[in-house]
Amino acid sequence: GNQKATHSEDPQGKKSQHAEEAIFYMNCRAAYLTVLKSSLENIKSKEQLSLVLQQAGRNPSQKTMNKYWTSQTTSLNFDDFCAILKVEKPATKNELLEAFGKMDTDKDGYILHDELCKILTTRGDKMTWEEVSSITKQADFNCNGKLDYNKFCELYLSTSEQCCRAARARLDTDPRLRQQHFGNQTANSSEGITLPVSKPSPRLSRKTDHKLAKGSDSRAPSRPSSAQSSKASTSTTVTVAASSSRSTRLIIEPDTMKEWQWAQSKGCFYLEEDGEIISHKYRLHLPQRSAVCVTIKPLNIPQAGGKSCPWLSVDTALFILKESETQENLQLVSFTELQNEEMFGWRGELGAGLYWLLPFTTGCRLRKVKTQISGEAKLLWRDEDGELALTKEFRAALLDIFETIDLDGNGLLSLEEYNFFELRTSGEKCDQEAWAVCKENFEMKKNELTRQGFLDLNLMEANDRDGDPWDLWVTLLSLGYNKALEMTEACPFVVAMCAERCKPRIKAISLEAGGPQLSRAVCRSVLNKGEAKVLDGSENIFIYTYRSGSRVTSVIENKSENKVIIHVNNEQSKNCLNNRGLKVFAVEVAPKSMMVSQHVMALNEQEEWIYSCVHSLV
Repeated sequence: GNQKATHSEDPQGKKSQHAEEAIFYMNCRAAYLTVLKSSLENIKSKEQLSLVLQQAGRNPSQKTMNKYWTSQTTSLNFDDFCAILKVEKPATKNELLEAFGKMDTDKDGYILHDELCKILTTRGDKMTWEEVSSITKQADFNCNGKLDYNKFCELYLSTSEQCCRAARARLDTDPRLRQQHFGNQTANSSEGITLPVSKPSPRLSRKTDHKLAKGSDSRAPSRPSSAQSSKASTSTTVTVAASSSRSTRLIIEPDTMKEWQWAQSKGCFYLEEDGEIISHKYRLHLPQRSAVCVTIKPLNIPQAGGKSCPWLSVDTALFILKESETQENLQLVSFTELQNEEMFGWRGELGAGLYWLLPFTTGCRLRKVKTQISGEAKLLWRDEDGELALTKEFRAALLDIFETIDLDGNGLLSLEEYNFFELRTSGEKCDQEAWAVCKENFEMKKNELTRQGFLDLNLMEANDRDGDPWDLWVTLLSLGYNKALEMTEACPFVVAMCAERCKPRIKAISLEAGGPQLSRAVCRSVLNKGEAKVLDGSENIFIYTYRSGSRVTSVIENKSENKVIIHVNNEQSKNCLNNRGLKVFAVEVAPKSMMVSQHVMALNEQEEWIYSCVHSLV
């Protein structure tokens, strides 16, 4: 990129944004320090997490708790907590009343205890009878076997507000607690990765070069932190011309590759409530050494009215890892860095053996976005005979879903393919016995479910609920659809490989978050390909920056024996968006480890964009 001066935009708007960020983080700290001694201390149990969330005015369900505290979770830090609060917004009175209103069949402001118990113990995030009983026993909002849900909502909201006010009051009266500290702003691929002892990178550049321009170290951070007393800092600028992010051509020559053998599989990125992204993972078997070409691109499903798929602008990548005796030691082979429009690819030679293909997206474009939806789409209707039927819009959405989950693209769903769908939507698998029952009731070919069979299965679920679309919406929302039947929180894709000397085999193995293996691969790719700078004044902290196609990724490597906090300031960037959703933030990097600082892309690819970032040691 070329060096280029940038100027501040809308200083008044920036002040307002920074003030909002300051208030948000102050409220986060207030809740956090009600339970823990310092914002640098980690949450060490699910019970602690529940307590701090309650102090922040949230009332997390068991399902919500299980989402953020899994069997693999050992601790969460302050910025993990902040990220959760950004997703788990406090319920508004209108939202609560709307939810209760759906249960109020008489529309008189009351719900019979028996009906309330039946719904809360059998639907959605099921409660126990004891939990429901503890609600119905409260005299403040119960009488004559009914729940006055207006009074219940008022009491619930006032209690939440009292918790928040008490936490903030405690913070305001204790100057020591008001000091700002920030932990690790965790993102999809920003887990701290412990490093072995290594030699300095041969690509290390302490000075400005023709690719990365070093700027002033004196920019003051706009977010309340101790960054003004930074001991070290460094800046990086990359300028990308309009649309040049798609100019690196991936050349696949049909004439020279028509004899090559192909294998492919579909898959999908799904956005979780907490902003984490999960996707299918694949195992590749290559019988013998061969020249290969590997590609990944969003799946283009024709839409009604000739509309384009909203997910086609989502960036994708594929990391190729060589399998060894233990899965913990997967070795990064390469990744798809060549780009042709929305397709990313890699060409090279692979030896015989087993590999893992890990799909990746930065989260810059596949992210939670609050949009106004005028009305909820209708899923069902009744014909002249009173029989339930799928609406045209819902039928079209189900056919798109079928296209997405039909991983091998043969127009049928195998039990294995259907189980990926079941795991995503219900968390359970369909066994052989249940599959045999499906075969008796729904159209199948060669023991695989047809499109019509899939439609009929969903219609049967609607009939089982007597036309109540609740469960159908649970399925749709888990697959990335909004209430207007638009897929806005998922991105279907296609992974393909062709090999010159043998037939490759690609098999979907799991549907889960990338985890440490993918995080390590992303970091390694940046360390291997990117340009490195030492944080001025600190010989053990390195900032690596790499531009791959349409994105810029920066990685922080901490070679010291101590934990460090790095303040990251993107205020001078132009026409950019990053995966963290903040222009200014801080990250905590463990000793002897590396982590992704951020991924950055153009907000508008038709215009020039400038990545200009200052990393400072707090």
